[in-house]
Amino acid sequence: MRVRPGRVLLTAMRFLTDPPRFLFFTGKGGVGKTSIACATAVHLAEGGARVLLVSTDPASNVAQVLGVIIGNVVTPIPTVPGLSALEIDPEAAADAYRERIVGPVRGLLPDAEIASITEQLSGSCTTEVASFNEFTDLLADPAVTAAYEHVVFDTAPTGHTIRLLQLPGSWTDFLAAGKGDASCLGPLAGLDKQRATYAAAVAALKDPDRTRLVLVTRAQASSLAELDRTFHELDEIGIHAAQIVVNGLLPRAAGDDALARAVRQREADALAAMPADVASLPRDLVDLKPDSMIGLAALRTLLAPGAPDAAVPAPAVPVEPAGRGLGSLVDEIEADGHGVVLFMGKGGVGKTTIAAAVAVALAHRGHDVHLTTTDPAAHLDDTLHGAVEHLRVSRIDPVEATRDYRDRIMATRGNNLDDAGRANLAEDLLSPCTEEVAVFQQFSRTVLGARDGFVVIDTAPTGHTLLLLDAAGSYHRDVARQMGANANYRTPLMVLQDPGQTKVVLVTVAEPTPVTEARVLQDDLRRAGIAPWAWVVNDSLAAARPTSPFLLRRAAAELGQLDLVSSLCDRVAVVPLLAADPVGEERLASLTHVVSTVA
Repeated sequence: MRVRPGRVLLTAMRFLTDPPRFLFFTGKGGVGKTSIACATAVHLAEGGARVLLVSTDPASNVAQVLGVIIGNVVTPIPTVPGLSALEIDPEAAADAYRERIVGPVRGLLPDAEIASITEQLSGSCTTEVASFNEFTDLLADPAVTAAYEHVVFDTAPTGHTIRLLQLPGSWTDFLAAGKGDASCLGPLAGLDKQRATYAAAVAALKDPDRTRLVLVTRAQASSLAELDRTFHELDEIGIHAAQIVVNGLLPRAAGDDALARAVRQREADALAAMPADVASLPRDLVDLKPDSMIGLAALRTLLAPGAPDAAVPAPAVPVEPAGRGLGSLVDEIEADGHGVVLFMGKGGVGKTTIAAAVAVALAHRGHDVHLTTTDPAAHLDDTLHGAVEHLRVSRIDPVEATRDYRDRIMATRGNNLDDAGRANLAEDLLSPCTEEVAVFQQFSRTVLGARDGFVVIDTAPTGHTLLLLDAAGSYHRDVARQMGANANYRTPLMVLQDPGQTKVVLVTVAEPTPVTEARVLQDDLRRAGIAPWAWVVNDSLAAARPTSPFLLRRAAAELGQLDLVSSLCDRVAVVPLLAADPVGEERLASLTHVVSTVA
């Protein structure tokens, strides 16, 4: 192996031993996949290999971590010879995909026909198909990556990754059977040419000699439970995880104050209770660092053997976080008596916990509350740990929604068809596009149902949420076009745009990447006519008031991000990092009362 001068070999990390051509990093949002993937790519490149780092995450922040502007083209990283990076931009891919289909017929077909085709191509299914095409080429066409010895994938949060990895087999089966008709004309146009590419992508994903799948997690009960679900879901489609990286473990250098002891105990308990199947996989442990993983110098320290007892200087300035408590937001929400409260943000920042805490608080005040999630990776039962009076809990499950939608369409549209017609309709409903329609219909019913009580929605990670809102916009445009300018109608997007009916709350943690992502999301929402109502900064070390120098340094680093959040929104609540996991009715309720925790 060629080792560049100044490079320190990392012998402790088992997932780096004899790496194959393709390395995938996946796991629950917010566990540090991007940092681990970037550090791996830097390590391999500085070891003498030619490496391509690829992000397939709609909410990618690879560019921020590496400190280089990266787009939808392969970009060399000047500070790391041998390393190049690529961010698959879903929107750019969808724009190019649409133009390939609409461009040749523009000017040949009537404007109404062009508008109809464009509308078919405006939904999230098209965006996913377009991104998928770029993703599979990297796996299936040796010529595309011939210049590189390794391709490192920083994948999207778990729900999106599962869907993305399932698509190769799904599309291969769909196309091999010759299924699909006009209802999928837009998104599926031209895909028949891609049979060989999809089959090759499936083969690469399932071949351990070519692909290593690394599951990244944190030593937290929710992250480890999601890890186990991911492991089994991938295993069922023939993609077998090979390694686990437990990221962000609190080191001994963090000191021995009450908060540090509590966090270490939580981590130890979580790892001891790790499900048996994933516990048997080779495991690497990565310590939390005192500084954020932004920039090349920081990345080089992430996977390097640490000095656990090294002293960490305390910050020179006092740590005094600003912000109100979560309970003050509940007071304002309650004042309206009903409405939709939509929690959004980057994966892994605690949207499910904050949404559940607000829902429990409203229920405790005697209001009827419907708490639901659109996140494929969210499990509200694990957070609530039981029933709560006045609180109804549901989840928009893509599998169940799609099955119900197919059954309903077969019972209505298919009722008057002959056997051949019913067979054709049934085949059309097996298209992957059907899921988008089914999930959106359930989301719409939920949004439109907040007339008498409160509907609290825990959304999917940012990329999924934007795709869902794009579907809402597509539906709104379609209704407006069909009903005319003077018609009286009410669409889900209209409800989301009305601050009297919907309060959008952005959830983040006080770190550069999640805050930047939430800021971009706020801008995107405003372009859609949706104004965020409040921000919540979750798991704040500064608000927890630690005493050890290590944790004080991490806490002090939050202050700049807290100031930035305060400049972006007038209404900001700060929730401290707690000594115990905020699960169960009692602990969730306490979140709306606590201002600081361990002294």
